[in-house]
Amino acid sequence: MSRNVYPEEAVVTTLFRLVVAAGRLWLAAALIMLAVSSVHADDTAITRGAYLAAAAGCNQCHTDKKTGGPPYAGGRQLVTEFGTIVTPNITPDPSGIGGWSLDDFIRAMRWGIAPDGTHYVTAFPFPYFGRLTDADLADLKAFLDSLAPVSRPGQGRAESLALLARVRAAVGVALSANFSAPLPVPGSSDPKMARGAYLVATVGHCGDCHTPRTWLGVPDPNRELAGSAGGIVQGKKAPNITPDPKTGIGGWSIDDIATALKTGETPDFDFLGGSMAEIVRNTARLTDDDRRAIAGYLKALPPKILYKNN
Repeated sequence: MSRNVYPEEAVVTTLFRLVVAAGRLWLAAALIMLAVSSVHADDTAITRGAYLAAAAGCNQCHTDKKTGGPPYAGGRQLVTEFGTIVTPNITPDPSGIGGWSLDDFIRAMRWGIAPDGTHYVTAFPFPYFGRLTDADLADLKAFLDSLAPVSRPGQGRAESLALLARVRAAVGVALSANFSAPLPVPGSSDPKMARGAYLVATVGHCGDCHTPRTWLGVPDPNRELAGSAGGIVQGKKAPNITPDPKTGIGGWSIDDIATALKTGETPDFDFLGGSMAEIVRNTARLTDDDRRAIAGYLKALPPKILYKNN
């Protein structure tokens, strides 16, 4: 038996169908916009992470250029006081960091502990990377995860080092761990000074070479940036980069420091060589503002000397 359909009911039904269709279109559009926004956010994070990786020189340590190895795939041999270290693969392959969660990555960067529980030695500058913000660490991992995976099984694992070296690293980090943000120069409220302090003490890890080490292999906080008689990597000496007029950079201007960080040219028209030439390839990738922030911070530090009889 058929029922009568009133004109008003037909209008309501039609309107209802139009509302449902419009709702579906709106939902589809919202999902598309969300996906586009997510891709844009990922691209932005990758770009920020790429800047951090370039500034830190991740590709230089984790690339075996002597044998033409793929970028970031590890294999470079570094002679350190802990022994010869083969740098690990940090591409997103299972033989690299492909199976790592963000928590795994943060723990390695902050504490020097691999996902399998073994300890990296402080030739890997996690005492400095530990001060990176959570956001910067997430961006850095986003960039590394965007790289092409390279399979290199067994490349530079943490447990390849002697037990004593790993114990020294673990004890040293436990005693010296400080993951708070680096403080700007006392009395300064300039955000550029805070930026310079952050760059020097984190991604730039300047103290990794320019600060002497304790027996435990951790930077000596009392002589920060006062130079090193023999670096932890390759045993190279590093100069004092505090404003001490005799042994440091007291005679350098902010422009002098910024220029050296960009081109390697020193105030006496010489060029930085050795391992510092490699570092300049990192600092040259920074923006001019970031290089000047580093220079301003270094010039504002209290002068220090490596040894009291200097």
